[in-house]
Amino acid sequence: MIPVRCFTCGKIISLAWEEYRERVEGGEDAGTVLTDLGLHRYCCRRMLLTHKELVKDLNPYQ
Repeated sequence: MIPVRCFTCGKIISLAWEEYRERVEGGEDAGTVLTDLGLHRYCCRRMLLTHKELVKDLNPYQ
């Protein structure tokens, strides 16, 4: 689960997660996608760049 806000600055980042994931999986450059989504601060960018979906790993009986 992606955090709702950036841990450092408090900007809402969870709204950008789905579009970011879809576009990066589609082959676009991650840096360009983050800039297009309005995430210019490095603290917000690292929240999406370093996120790992763990829900499926932690709950195999879903």
